[in-house]
This record gives sequence, C-alpha cells and structure tokens, in this order.
Amino acid sequence: MADKDKPVAAPESPGELSGELSVPAYWAEAKAALMARDRIMNKLIPQFGDLHLRGHPDPFTTLARSIVGQQVTPKAADLAWGKLLAICPKLSPAQVLKAGAPELAGCGLSKRKTEYILDLADHFKAKRVHADLWSQMDDEAVIAELVQIRGISRWTAEMFLIFNLLRPNVLPLDDAGLIQGISQNYFSGEPVSRSDAREVAANWEPWRTVATWYLWRSLDPV
Repeated sequence: MADKDKPVAAPESPGELSGELSVPAYWAEAKAALMARDRIMNKLIPQFGDLHLRGHPDPFTTLARSIVGQQVTPKAADLAWGKLLAICPKLSPAQVLKAGAPELAGCGLSKRKTEYILDLADHFKAKRVHADLWSQMDDEAVIAELVQIRGISRWTAEMFLIFNLLRPNVLPLDDAGLIQGISQNYFSGEPVSRSDAREVAANWEPWRTVATWYLWRSLDPV
C-alpha cells in the first residue's frame, strides 16, 4: 500500500462524515480468529497493540484522492491534493465541475487525471453511481459499478471497499504491499505468485481485509 492510501479517521458507519475515531465493529473478533488459526498472524498482530483500520469517510473524496495519487510519489500527490483543496475547499462534485479543466490542471494534475476527476464528479452529480446504496451492495457489485468510471481500476475499487466501506473480507491481489507482506512474512522473502497469495489468504477468511492491513503495517509501521 502506498503512503497515499494510509488510513485516516474512521467513520462511525460507512459513508458517515464523522470526525471521531472508531474501531470497525468486526476488528476484535477478526484479530482473535486470525491469531487462533494463523501462526504468523499470532506473532504479528500483538506488535501493533490497539492500532486498527481507519476509514476515509466521504466516497467522492476517497476516490478523487486515489486518482490524484496514481503513479506519482506521495510528496507530489500531497502537493497536488493541497492545491486542489485550495480551489475546491468543499471538494464536492459540483465545486469540482465548476472549477473546470484549466483550474484542475493548474493544481499540477495531468490532462488525463484532470479528465478522470471531472468524469468522477460528473458521475456523482448526475447520480450515475449509487453511493447511497453501496453499503447495502456486495463487494463485487460495488467494484463493477466503480470500474465503469474512468481512472478507477479494480485495485482502486478494492481500496475503496477497505477504507470507505470498511468491508472485512477484501483481498487486493493487485496490491504490491500485500504481495510483499506475504513474501516477507510467509515465504522468507521469496517471490510470491497470485496463486501463493490466494492459498495463504484462504486461511484468513472471512477477515482478509484485517490480515492485509497487518501485513501492510509490517512493512510500514505507524
């Protein structure tokens, strides 16, 4: 997981704009189950005490931030994000659309990223995505809807499931951090295939999000 995807304050429920921190309802149960059945998790989880996944509360902001951070360094992403917030303080879809391509490009965004963010804003404003229903939809249904938006890959959609909807059983096989974490913790640093990763993760069901988060932390402690 890249720095741009580090968790921030968790909402009380998916999509709720709460500034308070809360532990995902399933976290304690998931920790206990993973420690009981997986010897690596049994050693890893206690190293991080009471730390836990914290979610990005607003769907549009979460997705826009992921687009800004694509294929650039965390420092460059933070700089562009700060400039975007300066011209769109509320970062609402309507505000982004009103700013338009020239203003967005002036934030340091590429032509393609500018198009992606405008398309994202248009999807939200025109209600071509069903953000109010995502909490009731299963993971694959949410992914299928999100990847219809330009600039949103399956990986981005899976990060959204983890950090916005706080889904407990996501396995982002395209995530380099997950693969590296499995390699270092389960295979002594040897290369790991997607098949290897699936085999290891089968033991984590139905808490693959939680195991993934601890593997991220093993690479990048907070």
